[in-house]
Amino acid sequence: MATASLKRRLVVPTAALAIAAGTTMALAATGNAAPSPAGAAPAALSSTWYASAPYLMPEDNSPPDISTVMDATGQKAFQLAFILAPNGGGCTPTWGGTSPISSDTTIPSVISTIRNKGGDVSVSVGGYGGTKLGQTCGSVAATAAAYQQVISTYQLHAIDFDLEEPEYENTAAIANELGAAQTLQQNNPGLYVSVTMPGTSAGTGWFGTQLLDQAHSIGFTPNNFSIMPFDGGFSGAASQVSALEAFHGLLETHMGWDSTTAYQHEGVSMMNGRTDSAEFFYQADFQTVLNYATSHGLARYTYWSVNRDRQCSPPDNNGTLSGSCSSVPQNDWDFTKYTAQFAGAAVPPPPPTSSTPTTTPPTTSTSSGGGGTCTAAAWSSSTAYNGGAVVSYSGHQWTAKWWTQADIPGGPAGVWTDDGPC
Repeated sequence: MATASLKRRLVVPTAALAIAAGTTMALAATGNAAPSPAGAAPAALSSTWYASAPYLMPEDNSPPDISTVMDATGQKAFQLAFILAPNGGGCTPTWGGTSPISSDTTIPSVISTIRNKGGDVSVSVGGYGGTKLGQTCGSVAATAAAYQQVISTYQLHAIDFDLEEPEYENTAAIANELGAAQTLQQNNPGLYVSVTMPGTSAGTGWFGTQLLDQAHSIGFTPNNFSIMPFDGGFSGAASQVSALEAFHGLLETHMGWDSTTAYQHEGVSMMNGRTDSAEFFYQADFQTVLNYATSHGLARYTYWSVNRDRQCSPPDNNGTLSGSCSSVPQNDWDFTKYTAQFAGAAVPPPPPTSSTPTTTPPTTSTSSGGGGTCTAAAWSSSTAYNGGAVVSYSGHQWTAKWWTQADIPGGPAGVWTDDGPC
C-alpha cells in the first residue's frame, strides 16, 4: 500500500550510501562502538519523557525545525524512526535501509539539537515495511549486537521495538527481536525499552498474542507493550479506549499479570488526523485517550508523527493522506502538546524486574545497618529527586547522580551512588 510509507517507514533516498563493513563487523564483535557522533550523552530524563516521545522522521516527510517544536510544546523527548537492515541484505543497522549509522550525518545533528535544549531521544527499530534486522541477522546474539551499535553510537537511554509487517508474522524474526531486546535490557542497565505492535478492536490480533506469549516464555518484561489503535476500522477515541481495555485483558492472561501490573506495562501509540484507512482522530480524541491513560496509570502515550503535526493547505489536503501534515484543522504542534502533558502527569511505573540486572537491588528497610542509624530521609518512590540529593535505603546512604523518580537505590537504572553503610 503506497500510503503506508508515509506512516511507518522511511522513504528510500535516490542514492544509497556505502556500508563500512569492516568497521561495523569489528564493532559488533567487540560490543563497542566508535565515539558518539552526537556528542556526549546527557543524563537520562525521567522515564515518563521516553514514554511520551512522539515519532519523528528526521530524514523524510519535511522534517520540522525541532527547536521550534520543543519551544512551542515543552516536549523534551522524541522517537527517531526507523532503523532497518540494509536494503541489499546483511546485519548492519541503517536508517531506512539505506544510510548506515556509521556514516549518516543528519541524525547526529538532530540529536545534538535536542540534547542541547535539555532533551533526549529514543530510537525506533522496525516500523511498517522494509526489512528488519530480526529477519536478516539470523540469531538473537547477532540481532542484539547490531542494535547495540545503535545504542553505543548515539549513547541512548531508550529504544523502541516497533514490530510490524512483514516481520510481525515471522515467528523466528520476532524471537530474534524480543531476545535482542531482553539482551539489551540486561547489558545496558536502566535502558528504557518499549515494544509497539498493531492494535485491533480485540486489543491486538493473533500475531500480537503470539508475540506476548514469546516474551512471557523467555521472561522478558519491557517497560511497556504498546498497541496502535488505528488503521483497523477504528472510529474516534471511544473505539481506541475499548481496544486498550481489551489489550489490558490480554496482558493479564498472556503475561500472567494482575490488573495493576498490566496497566503499568500498557501503552498506546496513536496517529493524528487522517490515517491510512481514512479514519480521523482530532484533538478531542487525543484528550480523551490522555484522560484514560493518566487515570488508569498507563505506561506510555505517544503518536505518529511530529512531521504531521501541522495543518495542510487546504486543511483537508483535498481528501488525501500526507506524511507532513494532518489533514484536519489544527494549530501547529497541537498534538505534541498532549504527549508533553502526559510526561508531566504520568506516574513512573516500577522498572522491569524479569531480566537479571547487573546490580541486585536491595530489598529491605531504610534505616539502620552497617555503621549505625541513617540520618538522611528515607527514599520514597513518589518523590522526585534532583542530582546530589541524599537518601537512606536498606541501611545505606545514597546520592543521586541526576534527576530521578521511582528508581530504586541500587537498582538497574544506576541512578544512585552507594555512599556505604550509615
